[in-house]
Amino acid sequence: MKLIVAIIKPERLEAVQIALSQIDVYLMTVTEVRGCGRQRGHTEVYRGSEVQPRLLPKLKIEIAITEPFVEATIEALVHASRTPPTGKIGDGKIFIMQLDDCIRIRTGERGNIAIGP
Repeated sequence: MKLIVAIIKPERLEAVQIALSQIDVYLMTVTEVRGCGRQRGHTEVYRGSEVQPRLLPKLKIEIAITEPFVEATIEALVHASRTPPTGKIGDGKIFIMQLDDCIRIRTGERGNIAIGP
């Protein structure tokens, strides 16, 4: 089992959900977050003066997935999150972590069976 964490631009969420649903991945947690990387913000006008916010709005998507779906999920995330046609700085990152166990609270099921529907 793996835990996939993707940080994406908020406007790419719908495309990501569509891409994931096409490979039968529906279970995810989405959190509004703020962060910065190479993009280092952009210039905005606030009350008549220019400001450069250091932390930009992003979305964090967390997906617990079984091994057979890992590569397809990563590929769907990359293609759906990338700004067309070739991507731009600030499109995001994907982190893949080993998931030791999962427990469904309602039934007490553990492991791969607890991740499924």
